[in-house]
Amino acid sequence: MPPQPGEAGRASLPAGDPVVADAVVIGAGPVGLFQVFELGLQDIRAHVIDALPHVGGQPVQLYPDKLIYDVPGLPVCTGQELADALARQCAPFSPTFHLGQTVTGLSRMPDGRFLLETSAQVRLLATTVFIAAGVGAFEPRRLKVESLDSFEGTQLFHHASQAGPLAGRDVIVVGDDDHAIGVALELAERQEERPHSVTLMHRRDSFRADAHVVSRMRDCCQQGRMRFVAGQLTGAGTKGGILNTVQVGLSDGTQSILPADILLVLQGLSPRLGPLTGWGLAMEHKLLVVDTATFATSEPGIFAVGDINTYPGKRKLLVCGFHECTLAAFAAASLIHPERPVTLEYTTSSSRLHALLGVSSGR
Repeated sequence: MPPQPGEAGRASLPAGDPVVADAVVIGAGPVGLFQVFELGLQDIRAHVIDALPHVGGQPVQLYPDKLIYDVPGLPVCTGQELADALARQCAPFSPTFHLGQTVTGLSRMPDGRFLLETSAQVRLLATTVFIAAGVGAFEPRRLKVESLDSFEGTQLFHHASQAGPLAGRDVIVVGDDDHAIGVALELAERQEERPHSVTLMHRRDSFRADAHVVSRMRDCCQQGRMRFVAGQLTGAGTKGGILNTVQVGLSDGTQSILPADILLVLQGLSPRLGPLTGWGLAMEHKLLVVDTATFATSEPGIFAVGDINTYPGKRKLLVCGFHECTLAAFAAASLIHPERPVTLEYTTSSSRLHALLGVSSGR
């Protein structure tokens, strides 16, 4: 997992007066992280909101181990390595992260600033907003089993890291991709703090995972360290209000009951624009229209960078998103610090930038 810059300042804010911020970046993917860096060079500190519980966005969540070859200066890196590097790069500017939550409201205040509210009841009053949400906030694909909904966050999780200690528990992992099978294998192959049982479940005996991962899973099943069940969850059994079994409709049409203390539902993610479409911003084909001189949207003070925006000649490439962040940061500087001239300085020679970065001028 990438290091979380400013982790000590990660928000857990009480209700009441909103926290005042110069800038709020919506999206902690590669473009969002680089936006934080470019804002930092303009002496602008940012709060960052992301629906995922970690930084890195799509590359970390969907292809952390796949190789990327078109990032300048990095002939080859994985999605995870790219996120790690970008997190380190923006760390000197100590961004405050609000992870595992989405923006539920955005409104213009009488003084011209923006009030943002999140699903975790965080309230931010910002001079500028940067939408770096890619194709939308990635949300987990949920089970459509009403009787299981009440266990979300206590015994049903969409991220393995949120489940807590699993030693001695009956764990069911639902999913069929590399990530889901990898989590099941990691649990089954533990030497210490092992679950009581590990079950991988998918509606049929075919998978989206790489063949060698599936082969490892089948070997592990043959060794009796885990099991695979082809079927779908249909209901829950409880004791004292606590989940202890699940009903499963098997692929052969029969029903089965399995012990279950913990459900890890790892069926992948789906992007959702969510309330963004109701913010009154000009859009074309579900993308935000921007001015390519500043990457401002139709609402002054709100910028859009990365895959969420559109303009003539737009290309959905990381390198293009990084360029957009630079121009957006310069434009924001004139709004946040109107008393200061916005000048072009170079990190190779500017003592001011060196001070902001916390580096010596000699290195």
